[in-house]
Amino acid sequence: MENNNGGLVIMWLLRMLLFALILFLIYTAVKYLLNSKRKLELAHEQKRYYFWDDQENVRKNFLITYKGVLFEGEKYLGTTDNSFDVVSIFIWPHNLSALKGMVREDFLFIEKKITETYPTAKIDWKSPVKEFMHKTASPGEEIKDHL
Repeated sequence: MENNNGGLVIMWLLRMLLFALILFLIYTAVKYLLNSKRKLELAHEQKRYYFWDDQENVRKNFLITYKGVLFEGEKYLGTTDNSFDVVSIFIWPHNLSALKGMVREDFLFIEKKITETYPTAKIDWKSPVKEFMHKTASPGEEIKDHL
């Protein structure tokens, strides 16, 4: 009778290797699907709203996509009455030509969403959105100017 233990060991090792490969592929697929940067890119392509931010890292800018326009926001840390917090945010679009068709309410929506995350921050738009917001303000409406 021949000893077939060598063949069984090889078969067992191949099964374990195949099992490990399947686990690795599942892990990689889940990590890819849950990647927030990928979600931002997908929302940008689909012209949906998405807010991508690392709230723990004040020095890292956040990205917002809304109606196919990608905005970047720069956060500044400062003091409030009782803590250190983000007190100022500057926002600008990455591509000015993508702003075509956007209205004042779109920018106010973005401000509202940012304020939900950073309630103590004063939001300032960079040109040309800043000028557009001043120009389209309703009579008697308080105009935010943080410079």
